[in-house]
Amino acid sequence: MTRLVRTSLVLATALALAAPAGAHAPSATVTVDTPRAAAPTLQVRTVVRGLANPWDVQEGPGGRLVVSERDRARLSVVRNGKRRTLANLSKVVWVSGETGLMSLAVDAGSRTLWACHGSSAGGNHVQVTRWRVDRKWRSLSKRRTILTGLPSTSGRHGGCRLLLDRDSDALIIGTGDAAVGTNPRDLDSLGGKVLRVHRTTGAPMADNPYATASTARRFVWTYGHRNVQGLAQRADGTLWSVEHGSYRDDEVNRLVPGGDYGWNPVPGYNEAVPMTDQSLPGTQQEAAWSSGDPTIAPAGAAWVRGSQWGSLEGALAVAVLKDSEMIFLRFDDAGALVSVTRPQALARFGRLRSVTSARNGDLLVTTDNGTDDRVLRVSPR
Repeated sequence: MTRLVRTSLVLATALALAAPAGAHAPSATVTVDTPRAAAPTLQVRTVVRGLANPWDVQEGPGGRLVVSERDRARLSVVRNGKRRTLANLSKVVWVSGETGLMSLAVDAGSRTLWACHGSSAGGNHVQVTRWRVDRKWRSLSKRRTILTGLPSTSGRHGGCRLLLDRDSDALIIGTGDAAVGTNPRDLDSLGGKVLRVHRTTGAPMADNPYATASTARRFVWTYGHRNVQGLAQRADGTLWSVEHGSYRDDEVNRLVPGGDYGWNPVPGYNEAVPMTDQSLPGTQQEAAWSSGDPTIAPAGAAWVRGSQWGSLEGALAVAVLKDSEMIFLRFDDAGALVSVTRPQALARFGRLRSVTSARNGDLLVTTDNGTDDRVLRVSPR
């Protein structure tokens, strides 16, 4: 059911083919994966269906799941296989192209919900909004804008992923470049970035690289991104992003504070340039994984937790849109790629958008086919 890349020759060749243009090819010496338990057989169950472009799924309390639908601008609560509307946000969410009601973050204990969404208030842009949820998870109140002014034009590259930092009060926000070539390396643009703000106040985190600046760069954690679709925090506390490439080189990146990830599609919006352009001034951070040519359109991601996952424990599960699958990427402690696994059990549901690690270690996955979309629960057995 799965195929693990295990020999140094095969892995070195795969990595060399995936290297972005202009980058140095990886060394042909690759540490072979140490023996591990076999990859498990996967059980895939449909939790709910009848959705349209569900962008994210997060766990609430008491077995509840909270789901966002991009174009419907609808928040739903799913429990025991039944869906009910938590909020219709169509009056506050601007929907255009790839932009609408997108990523969610949920703190079940404080009944707090954050959403990243398009907004037309004061001109089209993307923003992050916070609400409180009532005790029965039936309504929202106390709306507050946490961060606004994330750039958007037509709605293209409006991808916005949220993640609650386990180790601080930070809300981490991955953004798209709005298909404007100057945004990714302009530190005072919020486009093409990973940002860190206080989850309650929206203030920049005090340990951000430019926290003392008076301009928008005070929110910036990393820059030089194209269109961030996924964020995940490893057990060691490190932050990782997933982003769409142009016609080549989708990327998984290990994030370092102040890091430049090398996307600079100028003049105009020149998508022929490398995703990680090593000809730029300064130091550019190479991707931990790259799709090579062509792209596969990876999206949401989550680290796999629990010994029940066998050889997949500790891998990064990445939902894939264009190639309609899920890939499991294993990295060593230093962040080097070790293996890639593509379970056939997850290659029969069409486009996959988001993946969230549930409290019991299961993976919660959304499909993104446009009609009769689902939330899936993936369990090892």
